[in-house]
Amino acid sequence: MNVKISSNWHNVLKDEFDKPYFADLVTKVREAYTKGDVWPKGPNIFHAFDACEFDKIKVVILGQDPYPTPGHAHGLCFSVEENVKPLPRSLNNIFKEIQTDIGKPERSNGNLERWAVQGVFLLNTVLTVNAHQPNSHKNFGWEIFTNAVIQAISRQREQLVFLLWGSQAIQKSPLIDRSKHTILTTVHPSPLSAHRGFFGCKHFSKTNEVLTSHGLSPIDW
Repeated sequence: MNVKISSNWHNVLKDEFDKPYFADLVTKVREAYTKGDVWPKGPNIFHAFDACEFDKIKVVILGQDPYPTPGHAHGLCFSVEENVKPLPRSLNNIFKEIQTDIGKPERSNGNLERWAVQGVFLLNTVLTVNAHQPNSHKNFGWEIFTNAVIQAISRQREQLVFLLWGSQAIQKSPLIDRSKHTILTTVHPSPLSAHRGFFGCKHFSKTNEVLTSHGLSPIDW
C-alpha cells in the first residue's frame, strides 16, 4: 500500500504516518491485496481525501467500511462508480430520503464525488475490505487512523456538520467537539434499519440550514 495523499491532508496527518501502528497497518493491507480480491483498488484507498481537501470541508459523513461487492467501492463512503446498477440499497435509501426531505428527484448515478467537491468529506472508518466479506479488515488499525482524522478535523476546523448514521458512526461522537460543530445522528440507511428513523430524519435540509446560518453555501444534494 503506497500512501499517496494530497499535500494539504499530508500536512495535517504527517505524524500518524510515522507511528508504529501505521507501519503495521500497511503491512496487513499489503498482505491482504496479495492474497485476494480487496476493495477499493489501491489507487482509491485514500480517494476521499483527494476528493475533498481538508480546508474545504463543510460536512462529514461517516461510513463503516467499503462495499464488499466487487466493482462498487471507490474510496468514498456510500458512493459507487457511475456505471454501477442497481444502486446499493443503503445508497438508494439515502436518495429516497433526499427526495422526501428536499424534493430532489432520486438519482440513478451513485457517484458522490459531486458532493465531495462541494465540501462533503465521505469517510469510512475502515478503508479497505475483502470482496464479499464485510468488516474483514476491522482491527487492522484503520480505526486508529480514522479516529485521528476525525479528531484533527474537529480540532482544526470550526462550524462543520457531522452526520453520524448507525451505532458504529455514533460511537465516534466523543471525538468531536460539540461546542464547535453540529452533530446529527440517526440509524443507518441500511434496509434493516432505515425505517426506524433514517426515513424522516431530514438531515439534508437540516445540514443546509446549519451551513447557511454560518454564512456558508448549502450543499446541492
